[in-house]
Amino acid sequence: MHRSLVLLLALAAPALYAQPWPAKPIHVVVPSPPGGPPDLIIRMLAPKMSFGQPLVIENRAGAGGIVGTAYVAKTPADGYTWLFTTASHVNTPPFNDNVPFDPVRDFTHVTLAAQNYGQALIVPPAAPYQSVQELIAHARAHPGKLNYGSAGIGTASHIPAELMKSMAGVDLVGVQYKGVAEVMTDVLTGRIDLFFVGTQIAAQQAHAGKVRVLALTGAKRWKGLPDVPTMQEAGFEGYNLINWFGLWLPAGAAPDIVKRIHAEVRNALADPDVKQQFDAQGLEGVGMPPAQFTEFVEKEARFINELARKIKAGTR
Repeated sequence: MHRSLVLLLALAAPALYAQPWPAKPIHVVVPSPPGGPPDLIIRMLAPKMSFGQPLVIENRAGAGGIVGTAYVAKTPADGYTWLFTTASHVNTPPFNDNVPFDPVRDFTHVTLAAQNYGQALIVPPAAPYQSVQELIAHARAHPGKLNYGSAGIGTASHIPAELMKSMAGVDLVGVQYKGVAEVMTDVLTGRIDLFFVGTQIAAQQAHAGKVRVLALTGAKRWKGLPDVPTMQEAGFEGYNLINWFGLWLPAGAAPDIVKRIHAEVRNALADPDVKQQFDAQGLEGVGMPPAQFTEFVEKEARFINELARKIKAGTR
């Protein structure tokens, strides 16, 4: 055989034998414990997506999402490792030193999958306050005596509490946990005085008489808790914090893979079963396109950096 033909065949061999993506299972990293909101959401969506390969969901919790997120940032950008997490993706870094990733530059932004109506401020049913105003009055009368639980620095349970502290000028002690489920256990037993948690979890526990819901952090009320006011209605002007849930790949992922994943997420969000489950959970499906999601993440990162500076400085 002519040497040039042999060389041509050798160069063509990788293309001839290359397998289309995906050719093996896809790993979806959730950087928080099982049972939390992002874990539940991706488990709702995964069965409705069709890649011809299984989606293997891995919970890599620790440090408010830093452990699992840092892991994904260092993996190959081949589409086989995803990150599915909350707004803590951009919220956590400004509150922590030496975070080993940049939430904007080190990731390919695929889609904002869902958002909620904000977090619910809950307290044990035996707490001596029936409203946010009474809670603040109690905190002022007992500085440093009330504690709040959170799933880590910069998470959706930490930032609302710190913003409330800053705006009201009260002294609350933060207690950090690895995940939402652990905090809830201590709220139910009265070891934690207050907690900002997802609306659906709050509604379940409130309807069972196990907690009292004082307010929601979003700008509008939620039909699942129609009698619960927003923080703005409780006197915190301009207070508007919601939690959102997104999907990322490591930086440099191929555009065709990103497009395929986004399309599958959109299809899953349109499924009637998913819509019903989201409605019951107090969630709104979004499915934001990659380019728009990239701009959204950049904007959120700027916002939270400024908010972190204000919180650390103790100003509004």
